[in-house]
Amino acid sequence: MSKSELIVPIYLDHHATTPIDPRVVDAMIDAMRGLVGNPNSIEHGAGRLSASAIERARSEVALLVGCDTSNIRFTYSASDALRKALALAVERASAVRPKIAATRVEHPSLLAALADFVSRNEIEVVWLDVDRRGQLAGNTISEALTGGADILCLMMANNEVGTIYPVEEALAACLEAGVITVVDATQAAGRLDLHPASALCDFLIFSGHKIYGPKGVGALFIGEPGGDVDRQFAHTGTPDVVSIVGMGLAARLAHEARVAEGVAMERLRDRLQNGLQVAFDFLVINGDEGRRLPNSLHISIPGVPNDALLARVGHEVAISTGAACASGAQEPSHVLRAMALPEALADSALRLSVGRFTTEAEIDIAIEIIVRAARAILQARQEKIAC
Repeated sequence: MSKSELIVPIYLDHHATTPIDPRVVDAMIDAMRGLVGNPNSIEHGAGRLSASAIERARSEVALLVGCDTSNIRFTYSASDALRKALALAVERASAVRPKIAATRVEHPSLLAALADFVSRNEIEVVWLDVDRRGQLAGNTISEALTGGADILCLMMANNEVGTIYPVEEALAACLEAGVITVVDATQAAGRLDLHPASALCDFLIFSGHKIYGPKGVGALFIGEPGGDVDRQFAHTGTPDVVSIVGMGLAARLAHEARVAEGVAMERLRDRLQNGLQVAFDFLVINGDEGRRLPNSLHISIPGVPNDALLARVGHEVAISTGAACASGAQEPSHVLRAMALPEALADSALRLSVGRFTTEAEIDIAIEIIVRAARAILQARQEKIAC
């Protein structure tokens, strides 16, 4: 395949969002044409058809999570699911002002929700540190439990550096200690097995557009549905049937393809990493290289500012400096700061992630483009110093 035959830019930003699968598009078009009824209007056939489509999608999501359909609620996004999960966790906690343990590298939407609760003096936050790999530092979980944490918030895998966390061990310890658990599986869904986590946690969050489904829809797994859940989800408006149908099929496809795709994406990711390492023997791999998502590559090219590189390659290769929600930020992300990444590495940090439709040809051309641009930047800097 030649460069002219590729879709430009080559898409290597799957942590930000995944391209929607054509099979999902077809299902959504069919739903848009055929499901005309309001799913809340079950007194007639058109409404019941739409309601039935939602229940079918719920069963497909439950298959991905490994739970009963009664445990799944659809939301407007993963961020919406996080906020609802946190509100439910705070309400269910026995303490008047619950103590919430959370890592410093959680998604910005969770950090913002925690800040809102703190501003109202409704919770106390205990921050869990991470090490240079973005991995949990020392015995931070056990120390938080010993210190009287009421709720634990922990992502399965980091959305920036791809580090995978020991969620099952943490959830087992929390279960024994009677601590409520909120797990962000947004990046993990479709890439890691969610079944062990759903068997142990209270709340599990994920999104449609991270599993090749539509944007604007997410889901929340709730271990013990109850009246508080019904109140939290009351008055949320008419369900977006088309998007829910799309997310349902995307979840089923992700469940069916997870193992094979994981192998394929890891091979592509390693091809990308090796190609860049051949060009730059001083390349730095950020995150936990031994425990990271199969599609994830977070690097630093010392001496090559990431904004300068993106300015050169952004029209040809879609990569990023970090989380999409922080796009355009002129300083290192909260994740890199929490990892205590040296300034020189943080300033040159790049997030690359392959996906379901990435090809070897695209990887090879992306390497060529990135290497050429980085070398040009390095040469220009050397010439400036020489002057």
